[in-house]
Amino acid sequence: MEAEAYRGYCLESVAAAYDVVLITGEEPSWEVPYIRDCVVADPTDQAALSAAGRVLAERYDLAGVFTWTEWYLVPVARLARQLGLPTTSPEAMLACRNKAISRTLFARHGVPSAASASVRTLQQVRGAAERIGYPVVLKPAAHAASIGVIRAGTPEQLTVAFEFANNAAGLGRENTSVLVEEYLDGPEVSVECVTHRGETTVVALTHKTVSDPPYFEELAHSVDAADPLIPVVAPAARAAIRALGITDGIAHVEMRLVDGRPRLVEVNGRIAGDMIGHLVRLATGIDLPRAAADIACDRAPDLTPTRSSAAAIQLIYPEASGILRRLDFDGPRPPWLERVHFQRHIGDQLFLPADGGDMFTARIGYLITTAPTADLAQARAEQAARSFRIDVTPHIAGDVVAGGRAA
Repeated sequence: MEAEAYRGYCLESVAAAYDVVLITGEEPSWEVPYIRDCVVADPTDQAALSAAGRVLAERYDLAGVFTWTEWYLVPVARLARQLGLPTTSPEAMLACRNKAISRTLFARHGVPSAASASVRTLQQVRGAAERIGYPVVLKPAAHAASIGVIRAGTPEQLTVAFEFANNAAGLGRENTSVLVEEYLDGPEVSVECVTHRGETTVVALTHKTVSDPPYFEELAHSVDAADPLIPVVAPAARAAIRALGITDGIAHVEMRLVDGRPRLVEVNGRIAGDMIGHLVRLATGIDLPRAAADIACDRAPDLTPTRSSAAAIQLIYPEASGILRRLDFDGPRPPWLERVHFQRHIGDQLFLPADGGDMFTARIGYLITTAPTADLAQARAEQAARSFRIDVTPHIAGDVVAGGRAA
């Protein structure tokens, strides 16, 4: 996924307030205007990351270090501790990354969550599913972006579901097992939280639209500064953050509302992806990347709302896997259409989860809209999405799929 298209706003915001030195896995390109210096090293390699951090510490008086990348959370927390800089503990970041640990801590601290079991064999999967009750969700214990997450409604679906989840679980660094979990039946939301010195402020609620079962492909998000559900979900979000031991930083707390009550899905110890942090700024004026940088330097962030509006993002996918033959947007560009982004090119291969793909192989782009309310922002996003012209030649024999899916 294109880093600039999804995280460029973060670096731009931080660079407006701080001199930024970067550790990155490849030579910087689009980042160059925003950084003062750079060391190229693999951030997932603790030894390489620590060495790069020491190089930068010799060159500069570092005030803080943080990341918005899921895979780097634990190594970066360890680096901050090695450099004597403020950080939530590496153990807390590990608890976020390893969902098996998260579930254990949620249960220990009475945080409403889902029944869960860690498994490594199909026999264990069947036993766990029988104990928990169908439908169940299978997911990697340490992955992200809904990759490898699948629902099984019957015992007959477990074999394929386990293979799907297990393939992704093998890529995990903190845990390579699969979790079998209770399916939480209800609307999905995320709570965007800022924690400084152990005090958590809930700054926004994100409503999420996901694909039909069995996959959990994220299709759209919306944020409303005046969302009436914030008081409902805030106590559970704070309790989850406390249970995991997060003391400082941004957290993206995912949950489902079951019979109107919040049940925890997971806690991500970083700014949300899919441009949600940008939606928060459009809706409330609160700058989450700047807040993250302030906290990393042990400064109290400014969380004063300066707007009361709404924003939405529509993520664009094809109807079927195949070769992209046409991609354009021929609709009007009203003021409420904040941006349109294409991340694919003609001739690209697209693979949906059903064909072994994920968001990185399937997503075509996105658009962002603003409005006084979330409902209107979403309606505008759906309206604008109809102006996409997408043609895909399916990988299997058949006619060209015209129009595509913008859902």
